[in-house]
Amino acid sequence: MTPRYCPSLPYACIEARGADSARFLNGQMSRALDTLDASRAPLAGWHDPRGRVRALLRVVRRADRWWLVTPADVAAATAKRLAMFVLRAAVKIEVAADISVAALLDADDGWLASHGLPSATPENAVVTLGALAYVRLGPSLWHLIGPRAAIDAFAPELPRAPESDAQLAEIRLGLPAIGTPVVEHFVAQMLNLDLLDAVSFDKGCYPGQEVIARVHNLGSVKRRMRRYGCEAHAPIAPGTAVSTADGTNVGEVVRAARADRGFELLAVVEHSALNPLAVGGAPLRELPLPYAIPTT
Repeated sequence: MTPRYCPSLPYACIEARGADSARFLNGQMSRALDTLDASRAPLAGWHDPRGRVRALLRVVRRADRWWLVTPADVAAATAKRLAMFVLRAAVKIEVAADISVAALLDADDGWLASHGLPSATPENAVVTLGALAYVRLGPSLWHLIGPRAAIDAFAPELPRAPESDAQLAEIRLGLPAIGTPVVEHFVAQMLNLDLLDAVSFDKGCYPGQEVIARVHNLGSVKRRMRRYGCEAHAPIAPGTAVSTADGTNVGEVVRAARADRGFELLAVVEHSALNPLAVGGAPLRELPLPYAIPTT
């Protein structure tokens, strides 16, 4: 396939700076960050005391600051709310207005090598070239994070891809995104964050830890995020109910994107829900994810 470039994604970057940033973020996020170096950029959840996800952030450590990438519609509120917990720590948190996020899709090994990106780069790893951080999300999807000017100047020869294609690539990797409609709707395991290396079960305390640890130790959660296809005619909004044939609500859409046949989506659905399932009256067909979903 021909490499394509989407220069603008609906993400924003929250920036944390200051001598206490590593300690502060480690005490707030579900994933251990105190030992994170600049070669990795994992997902991490920020939860409320009930264990429900307030924000889902991709964490990128830079030389003198941290970048926390999250959907743009929640970035300002998340930054403001997170800053309330700083207290006397030497940390400054704010949305970095000059930092943007783009996507590189379908680049083969030869193209990557010719542009200084090692083809063997693992998922969630970071390659830094100039002002940009390149994060590999999957075999054919990279995120580029950095100043708007550098984002706009990248690979002008590449055909441009629509934003929906980049979001579809994330959905096919089973990567949730927490926008305004679904803030604080799901416990970490419902979003498969434990399967995506976004939760560390051996770290110190953080908001919601007791609930998340209890679910982990009991080994059960009644619902999990799954991937579906749907031939709906209208866009599917996050928060839309998933229902059975008799109209019983058994789940909720996390995110959706246009695909060749209608839409593809990620939805948190009860394990016990019986097919057929539908969204807004449109039937769903379950599609595979690149990781196995526990059924208990």
